[in-house]
Amino acid sequence: MTHATGNQTLTLTGLRFDASLGILESEISEPQPIQVDAELCLGCQPLLPKDDEINHVLDYRKVRQIIIDECTSEHVNLLETLIGKLTHRLMQLPGVIGARVKIAKLEIFDDCEVAIRMETGNWATVPQGDVK
Repeated sequence: MTHATGNQTLTLTGLRFDASLGILESEISEPQPIQVDAELCLGCQPLLPKDDEINHVLDYRKVRQIIIDECTSEHVNLLETLIGKLTHRLMQLPGVIGARVKIAKLEIFDDCEVAIRMETGNWATVPQGDVK
């Protein structure tokens, strides 16, 4: 029996929490709100998992907690440093072959938000075929 496959991406958007981030005195003394969006490419996957059990897929609850933990573990001066650390950590998750991460500082300016986006790994369409 053959099973159809497709390219799978796990997406978390709009995750908001406070993080100690920045070089300004106000940023060092108090955490500020940030928003994290993450896309994790899992490549070519069967349309249906092996079974209906959470331990056979990437658990998005764990991904969410890793994002929060990585961004709040210590003060980081630069947004560039934080996004690099987070992206590297997400790429270490089982089955992840690509990561796109965006971190926005929501209240740094009154008239805009500031964000950096990083993409790494494999985002080309993975050839699909039948898994036997």
